[in-house]
Amino acid sequence: MKNIRFNYIKMSVLFGLILSLFLSCERDITDEAEVAGFSTNGDVFIDGFTGGLDYFPFAGSYLEAFTVDTETKYAGSASMRFNVPNVGDPLGAFAGAIFRLEPGRDLTGYDALTFWAKGTRSGRINEIGFGQDFEENKYLVTTDLQLTTYWRKYIIPLPDASKLTQERGMFWYAEGPENGEGYSFWIDELQYERLGTLGQPRPSIFGGSDINADSFIGVTTPITGLRQTFNLGSGIDQTVNVAPSYFEFISSNTSVATVNEAGIITIVGAGAAVITANLNGVEAAGSFTVNSLGEFELAPIPTRDPNNVTSIFSDTYNNVPVDFFNGFWEPFQTTLSADFVVNGNNILNYTNFNFVGNQFSNPTVDATVKSNLHINMYIPGNIPPNLSFLITLVDFGLDQVDGGGDDSRQQVFFNASNFVANEWATLEIPITLATRNNMGLIIYENINGSPLSNFYLDNIYFYN
Repeated sequence: MKNIRFNYIKMSVLFGLILSLFLSCERDITDEAEVAGFSTNGDVFIDGFTGGLDYFPFAGSYLEAFTVDTETKYAGSASMRFNVPNVGDPLGAFAGAIFRLEPGRDLTGYDALTFWAKGTRSGRINEIGFGQDFEENKYLVTTDLQLTTYWRKYIIPLPDASKLTQERGMFWYAEGPENGEGYSFWIDELQYERLGTLGQPRPSIFGGSDINADSFIGVTTPITGLRQTFNLGSGIDQTVNVAPSYFEFISSNTSVATVNEAGIITIVGAGAAVITANLNGVEAAGSFTVNSLGEFELAPIPTRDPNNVTSIFSDTYNNVPVDFFNGFWEPFQTTLSADFVVNGNNILNYTNFNFVGNQFSNPTVDATVKSNLHINMYIPGNIPPNLSFLITLVDFGLDQVDGGGDDSRQQVFFNASNFVANEWATLEIPITLATRNNMGLIIYENINGSPLSNFYLDNIYFYN
């Protein structure tokens, strides 16, 4: 149902041409004539699409997930039906698409996107919202929602309607199987409304947390946890994740840190600065206080032949697919990630450290002909005198599954003598595992009461 258009558009264009020719005989266009704005129609799907919407499925999704259903509907004669595939469906791993409108609509007169929905089961739609246009996504809004098996009205607030003067991304969603099984859900009466009942706006950045961090000149850090919360007037709060362009970001010291419209903080000098924000005149909870330590010394650039290297994390080589650099193994792991980029160089940064893993199991790495693991590690501040740091290499065995019963491990210990504060250490670890053709995990741990809490990693690779 791509590129839906209505014949009456052609008729209206023809009528407009005739009318303009007639009027041109009567008088010239004056300077007082106003250019027509974008449509302010808030309807998206009311028994059918209004205007002319393009339907664009996400790559890897089930392309036929969406249909118009005339049998099941909340009101009128039709609804939108979405079929979510089962796990392993060869036609697509999930259902997901955007509904885009050209040239866009003026939504400044509304305060919410509303619709009625229900499912064949009580699933939770992973992502749903508006502002996704496959280009800038400048005013993207997304949330999740819990479906019921009966029709229920849902409200997605507009964080700041004054920004939406020409919005093209009218609606989008992405949903995967529930407990491995596919299901169907319906949406009806999809429209933008002026409810007038939304109140108590509470925007936030960094999820409302006040972040403190040491940093360096050239480091860029994205502002995350961008949210807006409204009370719906029924006593229920609704929180949505919003794009940075809704916010106004402020730096207390632009000679130390600047922040752009996309919410990217750039450290430009030594000293201290505080980044805050507001949304539509309301101060956002959360902040980022940075202490810039000046210039940052990058890790030594690797010079080994790429043909002899299998890289997990490095800007010098092509990296293998990585499942995660920080697998959060609840409830015991406390390690957080504060990764950063210095002049285009990516650095892994672990804070609140107790243990953490880098997993690369899809596919596993064949290190049969690799003799060593190379890691660059940097400890800022002071080196704890009782530092006891353990690195574990794990081969997943023939089943290629972590903990599958045929894993093998190699452990290497390091202490304070292996490091110098505020300098990159080069750790060269000879691989002694007898079987190493299904390497899948590197684990880093504090042991023996070691108090190490913060360090950086770069250039993690196997070589021969």
